[in-house]
Amino acid sequence: MQAVKMYTTAVCPYCVQAKRILKSKGVEYIEEVRVDANPEERVKMMEVTGRRTVPQIFIGLTHVGGCDDLMALDSQGGLVPLLHTV
Repeated sequence: MQAVKMYTTAVCPYCVQAKRILKSKGVEYIEEVRVDANPEERVKMMEVTGRRTVPQIFIGLTHVGGCDDLMALDSQGGLVPLLHTV
């Protein structure tokens, strides 16, 4: 399974929802980068994604986007194949 990295904050309902979706698809570990606790990480996130909102989700090297993007990918049947790409 691909590695999953998510930029988050402590009190983000969309982050919680995204984690719930990923775990329901069999993801056991999500590398969380807390941008509220480390402002330098937010700057880095913005440079990489062009976005300032959380969550920002990466599956492997693919930037999925935020929670809405993750849900859209799942509803189109693309999430599970992306998670299992080697």
